[in-house]
This record gives sequence, structure tokens and C-alpha cells, in this order.
Amino acid sequence: MKNTLIQITKNGMGEGDEALSLSLIANYLKLVNEESNFPLFMSFYNGGVKLLCEGSPVIDTLKLLEKKGVKMLACKTCLNYYHLLDKRMVGVEATMVDIVSLQKVADKVINL
Repeated sequence: MKNTLIQITKNGMGEGDEALSLSLIANYLKLVNEESNFPLFMSFYNGGVKLLCEGSPVIDTLKLLEKKGVKMLACKTCLNYYHLLDKRMVGVEATMVDIVSLQKVADKVINL
């Protein structure tokens, strides 16, 4: 996934049942973690920022990906909106300008 940006915009994956959405994103991230090629960046905005915070069922997998060099950006406006600024456990705060800049230079953008 060289020069790939994965954008996660929901607290889960897909529409519908919340438990199923969280199960799907957990499986997706686990599989990404098992690959030999990782995305360079992952951006999280809207409800997706919740996955980076205390209580997230995928926090351990995200920490492993970060240790492997995947840069994770959390929309600061979204963290603030959900009152999660002090609950982020992985990644760095970013602005929408940062996210747009990544979109421009990425060879591939995957939206979840």
C-alpha cells in the first residue's frame, strides 16, 4: 500500500448495526496489520476519530500499526466536537488542511 492514504470517517465500517460495524473495522485493521506493505497514512475524521480514543475496541491494533510506521492523523475539529481532545490514545491531531494535503499527494486514497 505504498503512498496510500486510508480515510476512516465512521466509528466502524459500513452502515447499519453498530456492533457489526465495529467488528468489520476490527477485522479490516487486523488484516492491514498482517500485511507486509502498510499505508503511509491513515486519517480519521467525523465519527472515525472515536476509534483513536479511550475505549476503542481497535486501539491495540492501531497502536501496532503506528509502531510499524503508519502515520495517523485525527481531525482536531472532530475530536473537539465529540469532546475527545483529552481521550486520544494514538495518532496526532491534524487540521483539514493537513488531510487535504495528504489527499493531494497520495497515489491512492481508500475511503471507509
